[in-house]
Amino acid sequence: QVLLVESGGGLVQAGDSLRLSCAASGRTFSTYGMGWFRQAPGKEREFVAAITSIGSTRYEDSVKGRFTISRDNTKNTLYLQMNSLNPEDTAVYYCAANPSGMVYTSTSYDYWGQGTQVTVSS
Repeated sequence: QVLLVESGGGLVQAGDSLRLSCAASGRTFSTYGMGWFRQAPGKEREFVAAITSIGSTRYEDSVKGRFTISRDNTKNTLYLQMNSLNPEDTAVYYCAANPSGMVYTSTSYDYWGQGTQVTVSS
């Protein structure tokens, strides 16, 4: 069992920045494939970014150049630095983990956090 707890969400204005964190349990976090997803009201959960155990990253096109995914294996923590936020980024953000190490742009992850709300006002 892997427990994931997101934090760092909030209400910001367009153009502001936020950093989300995801604290993970488990002694082998460094081997997990990790991802960030988001879900806006009335919409399906969508891929935002992913990072492999060796630090390779992937991003959804609309966040490239604005968002940065990273991980600190010494702290068992995943991050999502979000810059130049706009109202279209408003959603509940979820982190996800695959102990197998695989990363996907689909929701094929084994474990999910509860989510943290990000609201961007115009």
